Amino acid sequence: MRGHERPRGRHRHRTPAPRAAPAGHRRTGPAAAVTAPRRFRSARRIPAALTALAVLALAGLFLYDLAAVRAGRPAMRWRRELAGQLERHTPADTWVLVAGALLALAGAVLLLLALAPGVRGLLPMRAEPGVRAGIRRKAAALVLRDRAMEVSGVRSVRVRMGRGRVGIKATSHFRELDDVRADLDAVLAAGIEELGLAHPPRPRVRVRR
Repeated sequence: MRGHERPRGRHRHRTPAPRAAPAGHRRTGPAAAVTAPRRFRSARRIPAALTALAVLALAGLFLYDLAAVRAGRPAMRWRRELAGQLERHTPADTWVLVAGALLALAGAVLLLLALAPGVRGLLPMRAEPGVRAGIRRKAAALVLRDRAMEVSGVRSVRVRMGRGRVGIKATSHFRELDDVRADLDAVLAAGIEELGLAHPPRPRVRVRR
């Protein structure tokens, strides 16, 4: 007679439930990789081409003069005069210091212009990773102007769109100015949010009779 065998129980493996991420925690990975939108940069093809042509022409002129001297011909008159001026004057002279300061200032300005984005009329917008979007300042100002004209009591509106601030000057022909200003603040805040700008500007509203 076989003894009574106790049935073996089934072992169930419970998978722990995923913990909810904290409110301030952001996921990392390809799905959450969001890059901050940057300003659009100007290609500056025309200034670069003009600068290259000027440097090429000056270098060609010097090269031709050096080749002529090597061939036994006299140097050009302007180069002889320049060499004579450099022999007679020293860096301590006033005009030499002034010319050097002007050249250094011009170089600093050119360097600043080369590093600056240059496209001031195009405002960057929020977009998906890998996509760049922008809106013209005039178009954004026109959108906000149309929204402001919908406010009751507003007769005319002037909008000046900047990168960090929006100036709105409105004229009202009825209603209290404080009420018109309050409605404009609410409408413009919603309009700026709908534009989807990467760096929303701060509105500055002025209402007059």
